[in-house]
Amino acid sequence: MPRRIDLVADLGEGFGAYRMGDDDALLEIVTSANVACGFHAGDPRIMDATVAACVARGVAVGAHPSFPDLAGFGRRVMDLTADEVRTDVIYQVGALAGFAAAHGTRVSHVAPHGKLGNLVAVRRDYAEAVVAAVRAVDAAMTVLAQDGELADGARSAGLAVGTVGIADRAYRDDGTLVPRSEPGAVIHDEDAIAARTVRMVTEGRIASVTGRDLEISCDTVLLHGDTAGAVRLAGRIRAELEAAGVLIEPLGVCEAAR
Repeated sequence: MPRRIDLVADLGEGFGAYRMGDDDALLEIVTSANVACGFHAGDPRIMDATVAACVARGVAVGAHPSFPDLAGFGRRVMDLTADEVRTDVIYQVGALAGFAAAHGTRVSHVAPHGKLGNLVAVRRDYAEAVVAAVRAVDAAMTVLAQDGELADGARSAGLAVGTVGIADRAYRDDGTLVPRSEPGAVIHDEDAIAARTVRMVTEGRIASVTGRDLEISCDTVLLHGDTAGAVRLAGRIRAELEAAGVLIEPLGVCEAAR
């Protein structure tokens, strides 16, 4: 059976009159979207328009909740309690669910953004808070996460999990991401990104920042839309995966085929 993979991008990450990335172009390439829910980016008008654009193109709508850090784009550490994380995630996912319902669809998955997304992989209290929030809103949603506390906790709670591989980020030897504050955290070489993505999907392996060969499971590949040349790179990654015999399909279709 051919390997199947979902391609997902973070979308709707503007605010007010400000825009980030070319969402319309990326929507022609991806099969799923992580839509900003207002805490690190996005606002009601952007959320509404992004969901409508996803529906028009048959792209699955997912929620991208964050720490309440609009000025820092959700990438700063914040000293929140687990209950604050739980209620903040419910608030954000619930808001996006309203727009999804208004456009005749539903939120298919939840993918924590930025620093929250990093911390739920290693902090059990935050991971449990996100799991509780997802179960409270809609237990049919899939949790997108790297291997770690959130993925483990979601599986234990009976939630579907989609493991995320990140095409343009460096990995440490333990499988976590190199923090953006460190040199080399973001990979910019298009040839290297495309090659490591194809290997990640077809072989289940990726090289760490020190050159160590890591095993990696991958149900969906995250394509960042806020970097230079993002659309060109996303198109190249899709083309090279297809050339390698990989079927590009939304996460739900990929899960059903397994």
